[in-house]
Amino acid sequence: MVTKTKNVGDQHRAEHEVPPGRVFWITGLSGAGKTTLGRELWNRLRATGREAIFLDGDDLRGVIAEDLGHDQDNRRRSAMRNARLCRLLAAQGKDVVCATISMFHEVQRWNRENIPGYREIYLRVPLDELRRRDSKGIYASVQSGQARDVVGIDVPAEAPEAPDLVLDNHGTLDVPTAVDRILAVCASGDGKAAQPAPVVTFETKAQTLEALAPLLRTARILPQVRFSVRDWRSNPTSVLAAISAVPWGSGRVVVRSSARSEDGADSSQAGKFDSVLGVAGSTEIAEAINRVIDSFASEGRGHDQIFVQPMLEGVTMAGVAFSRSPTGAPYFVINYDDHSGLTDRVTTGVGDDLKTFFCLKSRPDACPPSLAPIIALLSELETLLACDAIDVEFAVSGDGQLYLLQVRPLIVDRHEKRLDAMVKTALEDVQRKVELLSRRHPYLHGSRAIFGVMPDWNPAEIVGLRPRPLSLSLYCELITDAIWAYQRDNYGYQNLRSFPLLVSFHGLPYIDVRVSFNSFIPSDLPDDLAGRLGNYYIDRLLSQPHLHDKVEFEIIFSCYTLDLPKRIAKLTDYGFSSEDLSELSGALRRLTNRIIHGDTALWRRDRAKIDLLERRFPAIRNAKLDKISRIYWLLEDCKRYGTLPFAGLARAGFIAVQLLQSLVEVGVLNAEERATFMASVDTVGSRIGRDFAQLSKEDFLARYGHLRPGTYDILSPRYDEAPDLYFDWSNARPATSPAPRFVLSIEQLRHIEQLIKEHQLEIDVLSLIEFIKAGIEGREYAKFVFSQSLSEGLSLIKQLGEEHGISAEDCAFLHYDVIRTLYKESGSVREALLESIARGREHHALARNLVLPPVIASPDEVFAFHLPATQPNFITRKSVTAAVASLSDLPESFAGRILFVPSADPGFDWIFTRDIAGFVTQFGGANSHMAIRAGELGMPAVIGAGEVLFKRWQTARKLCLDCTNQKVSIIA
Repeated sequence: MVTKTKNVGDQHRAEHEVPPGRVFWITGLSGAGKTTLGRELWNRLRATGREAIFLDGDDLRGVIAEDLGHDQDNRRRSAMRNARLCRLLAAQGKDVVCATISMFHEVQRWNRENIPGYREIYLRVPLDELRRRDSKGIYASVQSGQARDVVGIDVPAEAPEAPDLVLDNHGTLDVPTAVDRILAVCASGDGKAAQPAPVVTFETKAQTLEALAPLLRTARILPQVRFSVRDWRSNPTSVLAAISAVPWGSGRVVVRSSARSEDGADSSQAGKFDSVLGVAGSTEIAEAINRVIDSFASEGRGHDQIFVQPMLEGVTMAGVAFSRSPTGAPYFVINYDDHSGLTDRVTTGVGDDLKTFFCLKSRPDACPPSLAPIIALLSELETLLACDAIDVEFAVSGDGQLYLLQVRPLIVDRHEKRLDAMVKTALEDVQRKVELLSRRHPYLHGSRAIFGVMPDWNPAEIVGLRPRPLSLSLYCELITDAIWAYQRDNYGYQNLRSFPLLVSFHGLPYIDVRVSFNSFIPSDLPDDLAGRLGNYYIDRLLSQPHLHDKVEFEIIFSCYTLDLPKRIAKLTDYGFSSEDLSELSGALRRLTNRIIHGDTALWRRDRAKIDLLERRFPAIRNAKLDKISRIYWLLEDCKRYGTLPFAGLARAGFIAVQLLQSLVEVGVLNAEERATFMASVDTVGSRIGRDFAQLSKEDFLARYGHLRPGTYDILSPRYDEAPDLYFDWSNARPATSPAPRFVLSIEQLRHIEQLIKEHQLEIDVLSLIEFIKAGIEGREYAKFVFSQSLSEGLSLIKQLGEEHGISAEDCAFLHYDVIRTLYKESGSVREALLESIARGREHHALARNLVLPPVIASPDEVFAFHLPATQPNFITRKSVTAAVASLSDLPESFAGRILFVPSADPGFDWIFTRDIAGFVTQFGGANSHMAIRAGELGMPAVIGAGEVLFKRWQTARKLCLDCTNQKVSIIA
């Protein structure tokens, strides 16, 4: 074995070198408590025998920065002097505690790169709390105009990007405990943060609560009597006597599980074992204990525990709070009930009025006062348990006292601190973008903006909330960048051709609703009236955000209908005159007549273009062109002859549905007759069901094989790529029932004819019925045809990737721009694809950890928000009670069950061959494809349940969909 030896001179020097000390850089705004904390840390270090120096920012300024002012540049220079002094002292073996504002990313980065053993502690306090304390009178002086250049007020404060420790001092900060936390996190001497040492370690549920009880300052913990399964089985009388002996033992109590296998660091098993609430007396308590032990089943062992606590009465709020999102992103998430007075409605998932609040962890100041104590509790528990991902159950009593009912580790993906900083920076970018886009624009009506995931060309339904880059870029290319505006202009609405409809907030797609609302205003409406109308639409949505998926039905007036005079009358309550109403009605009438009028109707021209695309498609698909050229031309044709006329036909389809509903509103049809009409419509979806029963597998796939459940998603297999996944070919396929025949009576025909004349619509009765039918059918057919070009393009992109050793999964992170670039420029195809994929992966990784509200009404809502309540769309007047199924289940198990589907995309038509009893979609509107299919089939369905209700209902075993009463009930 060869042994290397040191040079003698090097060895001598090494023996006499002083190991560098550490620098504890405590930063925060003025008044945050840096000096108090720093002195305590300095004293603690000296008590352990360390040579330590304490530097206070105010004192340092008088010694080494007396020549500098207080503006931003001078403060940066002062901070750098502090940093260099700390490095000098630490190099001599001293531990340095520096309490300084110095909130500059440039300085913080320099410290990390140049000071070995650098530890950064961010003392975080909301600005409102600092103004309230104001022990030095600084903030009051600013407000009175006597002071300026104050950090956080008129000098920007750059909060640390990746601090080693964040301490929240907006409650009562326990300084000794905080120092313990600092020493635990920052104790290592190798320049890396050590694994934090907890003050309290996680044990069983009951033991953890017991250990926290004497330490917790932000909440109380109820007393308990704890015993093991072995204790109960060996001497139940003794256990019951112990319970009855405590002061609260004769009242109502809660019997709770505390198994060794629950609430662990790797598996929480939350909700697996029973708890029994509100029992009293030895008999009931004994029954409850046995029930809890029975829930342990085969996992129950003698050392598993049960504990009993007093029942908390008079509860005003209760719920569950996370200190990270389920993906591990840096958010506080609070799901709570402040109506029922019960403590278990969140954990059991019952109740339709539960609330969910998100708050970026670095912005606790954005939390409403009612929830601030819960965030303070989470922060304190993170410190005590040395764990930044926890799951807490809490309750608030009638006197406002907060109680901790349970705490467990939250099992989430662990992220580097760098990602937390990236999330914060990204949200700051989004906040700025929202503010910029919300300013008045000379070419837009409306004084402010609003953004949503569901209005208009609702991206949540079509590509999802966090689509991969290829899906999103294709959707923008084919629809929302320009095509949408060309169609609106062609149909007689305002010209918005230079405005993109969809904005991407770091990969999260949102509709610019102000732009959308402008695009529904007739082009010949006077500017003054158009401006007031745009503001009215925005104000209505702001006051009723739950209507964000129903804006065309509930908020805006985009076409003329037979009940328009009645609907439009509400505008008089908002300052519109009778002349305004007449002007708007006339403009909508002229616009609608151009769309529906006879042989010259705009929709007929668009229908002919779709037929042209169907004829052009084989020419491109079979051309002797390279793959990049074929992809490019398939999608160029798709835009010109596919999505552009589809956008027109979709508009015509919406007008058709509105006109049909107006026939119900004015008394020509009843609800049953409307349902019969919808069932008589011959759409692509209804033909899929018939053809599946009649055609061979080969012929069926030749006709429908291009469809995908995710129309824009390269990872969503086509029907012909995975036919056995979607369809059951083994059993006899039952013939579908013939569509019902819709017939109008003579009286109804005469009534419609009278209404047409009265409302000055330029169409006869039969042509009106033809338009309504053709409008609904045409929209579905157009999407069926254009999706053929898109699906083929996706398949070619997949093949292109395979030729260059790139998987379909990687191709999903491409941006479509790379295809356009490769078509018009020379260069390495593989390098271009890999470069685009790398950027896409990085951007999508960040997007997956961003959480934004479905409706953004102001820049501040980017950091903290409540999820708005939703009003799902109930289709048909039927009801069904059945077991629940999800798409992740085997398709063979769908029969007779209520199926949960994420979106209302036409590619999900295959589910109707599986004999489902009903279905629920997370996204989609009353006019979506799946809503139409449910109406055709007479199948009870809930369209657009929203994120909260969808997840809650999906966890049930059995549901009742009562579409007549518009109610969903959890049965089991």
